[in-house]
Amino acid sequence: MQADTYIPRRLDDQWKIGLWDFDVAVPVLLSIFVGYLASSKLGFFLAVCAGVAVSRWLSRKKADKHPAFVLHWAYWYLPVTPLTSMRSTPPSHIRKMVG
Repeated sequence: MQADTYIPRRLDDQWKIGLWDFDVAVPVLLSIFVGYLASSKLGFFLAVCAGVAVSRWLSRKKADKHPAFVLHWAYWYLPVTPLTSMRSTPPSHIRKMVG
C-alpha cells in the first residue's frame, strides 16, 4: 500500500516550443527560414511579417476549441495523400456514416 501513487496530469498536452504551441510556432519558424533564404532584409522582413500574421490567425482560430483542432481541420479539409491517409478512419470525403 506504500507504492508510489503519482498520476500525471498532463498526458495529452500539445507539443510546445517555449511558451507557444508547436502548430502556432511553425509558421513563424518557417517564415524565418524562408526570409533567410531570400538574402535581403526586405524579403526577410516581409516573410517574418507574413509568418507572424499566419501564426496570429491560427492562434485566434484555435481559441476556445479542442486542443487538436488543427489536426481535425487538416483531416477534413486537406487533400488525402499516402502520407496523410489513415487506415482506421474513413476517408474525409464521406460525411455521413450509416450504421
